[in-house]
Amino acid sequence: MNEKIENEITVNEKNDKPSLLLFPNLLGDHRYAEVFLPASVMKAVGTIDGLIAESDAEGRRYLKRFQTKKPPMEIPIALFNEHTPDGDIDFLLEPIEKGERWGLVSDAGLPCIADPGSKLVRRARQKGIAIQAFVGPSSMLMALMLSGLPGQSFSFHGYLDREPEKRKHQINQHIRDSRQNGMTQIFMEAPYRNRHTLDAFIELLPEDAWFCVAWDLTMPTQGVVSQPIKNWKKSSLPNLEKKPAIFLFSLAI
Repeated sequence: MNEKIENEITVNEKNDKPSLLLFPNLLGDHRYAEVFLPASVMKAVGTIDGLIAESDAEGRRYLKRFQTKKPPMEIPIALFNEHTPDGDIDFLLEPIEKGERWGLVSDAGLPCIADPGSKLVRRARQKGIAIQAFVGPSSMLMALMLSGLPGQSFSFHGYLDREPEKRKHQINQHIRDSRQNGMTQIFMEAPYRNRHTLDAFIELLPEDAWFCVAWDLTMPTQGVVSQPIKNWKKSSLPNLEKKPAIFLFSLAI
């Protein structure tokens, strides 16, 4: 590593200017966070004055994994989730505008990815607030890596509709889109709807489509099954009850 790069890293590590820091979270309840989160996250969490989280309980759990400038219970936590009114965003950013450093964290994975944090970041940019993002685990990207499906062009759609007929319509539309653009299609689901979603994909996808399900990523119970639909119809199905899962399919193989 040359001297210039070493100096730049040192400056960034010591940087304590007012900022919004976008922190990765774990994908499961791991005992040792350092296995999945880089040292840069460990150091940066130690500089924050407050944390913006989806819930107080998960925010406290996150802080307890690190050495913080004050005891974790004394660090203020502001809530920001899908129920937060847009009118509250400026209030959440006020401490940073007054000179503090605050982190933003999701319950799992990366903030702003399948997460309302993008609204907060967009408003922070409008206000000229410094923003820094840190790398960490992403269930969507890890599932794509593990699936063997084409990763040069893909589209992430988040959650499918909970109503069966609307879900069926959405899947059929994504099949048509995939035929036209060749993209790998990626979805996530609430654990209690996993089996319904799995059954719908197996029923609706053409037999030559490659379909992958990845669950409990980074956990000891991690599982990945990736095969053509014609093989899925002959196989025993994985038990996805109460397990966070990602679903992917491709018609371009």
